[in-house]
Amino acid sequence: MQDPATPPPAPIAEDGLRPVAHLELKAVALLLFTLALIVGSALYLLYARGAFEPTQTLVLTADDSEGVVVGMDMTFSGFPIGRVRRIELADEGHARIVIDVPRKDAHWLRVSSIFTLVRGVVGGTNIRAYSGMLQDDPLPDGAERAVLKGDATGEIPQLMAEARALLGNLNALTAQDSALGASLANVKDLTERLKGPGGALQVLMGNAQDARKIVATLDRTNALLARMDGMAAKADRQVFGPGGVLPEVQATVAQLGGLLADTRASLKKVDAVLAEAQAVGANVREGTADLGALRAEVESNLRKIEGLVNDINRKWPFARDTELKLP
Repeated sequence: MQDPATPPPAPIAEDGLRPVAHLELKAVALLLFTLALIVGSALYLLYARGAFEPTQTLVLTADDSEGVVVGMDMTFSGFPIGRVRRIELADEGHARIVIDVPRKDAHWLRVSSIFTLVRGVVGGTNIRAYSGMLQDDPLPDGAERAVLKGDATGEIPQLMAEARALLGNLNALTAQDSALGASLANVKDLTERLKGPGGALQVLMGNAQDARKIVATLDRTNALLARMDGMAAKADRQVFGPGGVLPEVQATVAQLGGLLADTRASLKKVDAVLAEAQAVGANVREGTADLGALRAEVESNLRKIEGLVNDINRKWPFARDTELKLP
């Protein structure tokens, strides 16, 4: 007989398996664990994304926010230091881009920082920050700055228009009746004329007759120069050669120097005689005779000098001053 305190055995299912005890409780616990895992993963993702990190707000104003999306990073030197939190339209009609900057990265932003919004031909839009002077004051929280736009695609129409104009000018230059074609034809004609008999001289003068006159003039000039060279050589031989005028003049000058020395000696003798005549008054007649002889000697020397001077004048035709001054 069964003990009344013993619980009755669990009923057996029709398929022969025994049911799990406390199944509903275990199912609720599993659901709570799954929910906690999901919430924990979400919190971890938020933490990893910096949702719980202290931040400061930066507002960038632009004409339009094309290409800017929420969650986009703002980079500094290639590293993300901020994230777009909200994009709104201001009362003035321009776009306001609200960016959250973590406090640990806010020291890279200064009051002199510059912010750009660049739209590339390939790739998306980028927001970049540039701080040239890091010693300036830090950027305050909630600061509002105008962003500089750099749209590479905006220059494509202008580039296409310039390329179209360039192609038009190129077609105009390469046309059959263009100025460039006429210039090339003239250059070809000039080249053929340079290869001709007259060459560059005919091109310079414009016709063959004037070119031949120039050549004839140059030939006569060369002949005249050759004759002048011959005359100069002949004059050089006559003047400076062994039997020329210059050696004879040099010998005559040497003789003239000797005569001048003799004249100086005679004059010194005259001075001595005059001094003696002044000192000795009694021998006046004798002194006078000596003076007469000395004077005759001086006159003889002077006549010799005059003959040498005349000889120099005959042998040296280039002299102009024929006066001879004695000391």
